[in-house]
Formats: sequence, structure tokens, C-alpha cells
Amino acid sequence: MEFFILGGGRWGTALGVHLARRGHSVLIYDVNEEAVRRINEGLHPYLRDFELPRGISATSELGEAEAFREVICALPTQAVREVFSRLKLRGARVISASKGLEIHTFRRVTEIIKETQEDVEVFALSGPSFAEEVSKGLPTAVVLAYEGSADSARELQRELNAENFRIYLNDDIAGVELGGALKNVIAIACGISDGLGFGYNARAALITRGLVEMTRIGVRLGARRETFFGLSGVGDLILTATSDLSRNRTFGFLLGQGCSPEEALGRIGQVVEGAKTVVALAELTEKMNIYAPITSAVYRVVVKGEDLKEVLREMLLRSPREEFLL
Repeated sequence: MEFFILGGGRWGTALGVHLARRGHSVLIYDVNEEAVRRINEGLHPYLRDFELPRGISATSELGEAEAFREVICALPTQAVREVFSRLKLRGARVISASKGLEIHTFRRVTEIIKETQEDVEVFALSGPSFAEEVSKGLPTAVVLAYEGSADSARELQRELNAENFRIYLNDDIAGVELGGALKNVIAIACGISDGLGFGYNARAALITRGLVEMTRIGVRLGARRETFFGLSGVGDLILTATSDLSRNRTFGFLLGQGCSPEEALGRIGQVVEGAKTVVALAELTEKMNIYAPITSAVYRVVVKGEDLKEVLREMLLRSPREEFLL
């Protein structure tokens, strides 16, 4: 197969590396001319001393996507609508590998794609999958979600699946996408807790209560509860909330260490999806009257600039509830 990947960042490149190892031809689009140059020289744009497998090339010409049937979106969520509005994909199968919600519209990425394209099948790829480890071929398991043809999904599963990159199928595309988006906000909260030195007990509590919050929101938005107990939910949450490789956890950790949101983003120097998703999520949960205390706390710190310790104090003083009240 021939794949066109929108976005030559770490994740888009990692997916390109995996596909090339599977014998597929890959063309990666990116606006960064330096990244395009390095890829065309056979070098990974973000990992030193890593030579790309054969079969990968790059372009800065967006229109080349229109010649492909297999398209993967690995763009920052807030850029998806603008990029896809410049394309006319005909009969394409588009896999979203982006994790986030669009600010103000609350749209998932596959919803944005369907709103901007008239003739596409959409899928979502999500799960615990750091780009660096996928690039290195370390064992990984993810979920490919679909809402249309199961036969089409199974074909893509066969083409993407490998011994070190296992693909599971799920027809709850809303749940899979929401798990990938919402866990980033919980990971920021866990990073803040770690940065403040609150310890492992607090982190475990935040992960667990965060999963309940993710599930509560997801079910209200039409997702299935059990999806949040799979790879795209708890699996991705554990990875993102506990690892130093996680941009969202690192962002929160820097906040807990005393950095402002602007300083933390500057030190990371890459897109932190949770910092954007929390804007959409806080607005959505307030509009729908969904109880989401962790989301609200992260929003108050990251977006409204409220005092971190005061926000945490208010959280700790909340009246306890039934554990599984959704």
C-alpha cells in the first residue's frame, strides 16, 4: 500500500517508520522544510543517529495527498480543520492518529475530517504508543477504531499489524478518540502532583479518579463505558500519566515546580495537546453540566492562571462521593 502521512512530527514519522518496515511506501507531508530535507536524506528528523528504513520520502506540497487512497492524520488537533479544508480527498480512507478536541466546537478529529471531506471513510488509531519507542520497533499495542465497514477496518488491521505493533479493532470510534484526548488532561494533573512532590499515592489516586472522570464524560458523549478500560483509555492514561517521555505529564510537572504555563510550554518546545484540549473540555463539561473536578482544576491553573496551591486545596476539601457515581 501507499500511505500519505499529514504531519512529519515525532508521531507521524514514527508511523511512517513502522509502515515502511511493513513494506509500504510512505510519503510524509510537513511544513517544516528542515524536517522534509532530513527525511529525504534518510534521517529521522528528531532521533539522532537513526536512519530511516527505505520507502519513506517527504514533501511540503499538501496537494499531493489527493492522489492517495490511504491517508493518516498526525497533525496537532487545532490545525486539522485548516489543513483538511485545503484538500479534496476522493474515496480515501483517513486514519486519525491525532489526540484532542477542537476548541469551541468540541469536535473529535474524525468529526472534523468528515465535516471538511465529502467522500472519505474515517478511522482512529489510539493507544499507549510513544513515538520514540514505535520508531525503535519496541513492542506496542494500539486500537484501530471504525464506524463504517468492518471489512475495510480488517484490511487496514492486516496491513498495519506486526509482531511489534499489535492492532486491535473497536467499533466505538467516539470512545477511542475521547480516551486519547481526555487522558492528556489527567496526565497534566498527575504531572502537577509529581512536581509538587505529592508522591505515588496521590498519583495513583489521580489516575484512578481521572479514569472515572474520563468515563463519565465519554458516556455522556455517546461512548461505551468499557472502551475506557481498554488500550485507548486506561492503557494510554497509565503511559501518559507516569512516564518522563510524556509531554503532557512533563508540562504538568513543570507547573508543579513553579513554572508558568508559558514557561513550561517554552521549555518543552513541542505541542502539548492537553493544554489545548482542556480549554475545549472545560467549556464542554460546564455546558453539559458534567461533574469533572480534575478537568476544572487543570483548566483553572493552565488557562485562568489561578494559584496552584489554592486550587489543589479546594480539590482536597471537596465532599467525598460514591466511588462509581457517574
